[in-house]
Amino acid sequence: MAQWTSAVGAAQLARLLTSQQERPAGPGTRRPPAYRALADGIRLLVLEGRVPVAARLPAERELALSLSVSRTTVAAAYEALRTEGFLESRRGAGSWTAVPAGKPLPARGLEPLPPEALGSMIDLGCAALPAPEPWLTRAVQGALEELPPYAHTHGDYPAGLPALRSMLADRYTARGIPTMPEQIMVTTGAMGAMDAICHLFAGRGERIAVESPSYANILQLMREAGARLVPVAMADGLAGWDMDRWRQVLRDAAPRLAYVVADFHNPTGALADEDRRRGLVDAARGAGTVLVADETMSELWLDDVKMPRPVCAFDPAGSTVITVGSASKAFWAGMRIGWVRAAPDVIRSLVAARAYADLGTPVLEQLAVNWLMSTGGWTQAVGVRREQARGNRDALVAAVRRELPDWEFSEPRGGLTLWVRTGGLSGSRLAEVGERVGVRVPSGPRFGVDGAFEGYVRLPFTVGGAVAEEAAARLAAAARLVRDGASGGGEGPRTFVA
Repeated sequence: MAQWTSAVGAAQLARLLTSQQERPAGPGTRRPPAYRALADGIRLLVLEGRVPVAARLPAERELALSLSVSRTTVAAAYEALRTEGFLESRRGAGSWTAVPAGKPLPARGLEPLPPEALGSMIDLGCAALPAPEPWLTRAVQGALEELPPYAHTHGDYPAGLPALRSMLADRYTARGIPTMPEQIMVTTGAMGAMDAICHLFAGRGERIAVESPSYANILQLMREAGARLVPVAMADGLAGWDMDRWRQVLRDAAPRLAYVVADFHNPTGALADEDRRRGLVDAARGAGTVLVADETMSELWLDDVKMPRPVCAFDPAGSTVITVGSASKAFWAGMRIGWVRAAPDVIRSLVAARAYADLGTPVLEQLAVNWLMSTGGWTQAVGVRREQARGNRDALVAAVRRELPDWEFSEPRGGLTLWVRTGGLSGSRLAEVGERVGVRVPSGPRFGVDGAFEGYVRLPFTVGGAVAEEAAARLAAAARLVRDGASGGGEGPRTFVA
């Protein structure tokens, strides 16, 4: 019986490998043999989760043809990977990816390191900040006071607690978009919302148009749902959405869904103006595409910004736009409360569909969010969050500019992330070497489709002060190692290596 559970075609693997562009070697720099470079490239794809573990690799002859190299080169690379524990083979079953004994399986998303595993590692993998106290404690205490009446019920509220649905509807109405509670479903975070939306609207094989780059965890969720992702390139810097490209893709590909983060886009930090928001809605409506607007960053403006109207303001009835919100970014990632705003019939369908995977969202957390929003605690807590993020952003920007002056980025006016061009270095190799020198950072290809953005990394505003300075110094050390050709082995702090 074969030990592989999926397969990677020769053309797909070739695209992923050729995306790993590196700075040309300088005088006197020795390049590794072709087989070694190929083995290193495949190993990096496995370590980053972009090629799954237990994925069958193409036959040596097929991959050699796709890469325009000799079969001997591919055979030697496969043998090196087998020796290192990253490949297993059996006659008649082919070769499939693996990880060496004792090494943790690679994450395909951006999971944070568990607190007990941090050690001396600076974790820039997850764009999440500590809770804004004392508001978390007060919210939980307030929720406990409101809990007794609910404790006498079955506790299952598939659409969410009526009080929280009404509160969220009133908040949209106050923003100028009249909304009824029947247009709201409370979910287990924004990921729960997106999972329900994808399963309802985009079955296996359906097309979904996505920004390129886009949020890595959502992209992975869509892939695992069987969707066919159609990337739409973002403009350079913080210019954001190229409407000509969006209109062309929506017209030509006719995707069932389109997913956008118009408010301080993750990872670039771009903010869509009202003309682009109106254009996105009009283009989606004309193509018959459901437009999902992710608002999880919408309250995290860090400078004096006049915020444009929400995307759903240009489709108030909810016939084209589905809005996703969450408490996780604006308040705390541990508060797994999200929500969907859509037309009432869409909400009813989402509620019916979730019953087979997720009966409802925890009552206590819903009560805590409702307490925050009804008492003014939410406004004050988000103010604390903005202050934290602003200070961290300013410290990180200054440190990166000092330590890595050839890295390029545009400073966003909100959100939690910095999208950085790494001066021609491979983001995948920076991520790998970074863990050896004590800084964990996600590479650009995690935010793209088929290996795009190899020359980027994402840096979240999760650390400030001296820690931000140390993070930049460790990134600079990783960059020197990558530039000098380090690709494996090496020494660094050993207590934190995951």
